[in-house]
Amino acid sequence: MAFGFISNTRAGIDLGTANILVFVQGQGIVVNEPSVVARHNRDDAIVAVGAEARMMQGRTPGALSIIRPMRQGVIADYLTTEAMMRYFIGVVTGRFNLIRPEIMVTVPAGVT
Repeated sequence: MAFGFISNTRAGIDLGTANILVFVQGQGIVVNEPSVVARHNRDDAIVAVGAEARMMQGRTPGALSIIRPMRQGVIADYLTTEAMMRYFIGVVTGRFNLIRPEIMVTVPAGVT
């Protein structure tokens, strides 16, 4: 019998300029969301990620910024990209996980 909170998750993340894809072994692509983050200007707190953040684009008050942390296949905003990845890894692995997941992240071949 396998328990979800102790099983080892193996996943691959494709950080794209337009979308982030997360593939989980045995399940296929489980996340296909826009690479967009809504961040509060005052304290840099993440308000929304992915499709929810994209829906806020053009409709946000001045206190929020909509950010695309990837530009031309390269990480343009490291901290925001890290927060976005942490969010989607949490979506895939769940909140409580005793064993760390094995994650592989793709990068373009020409990135220096």
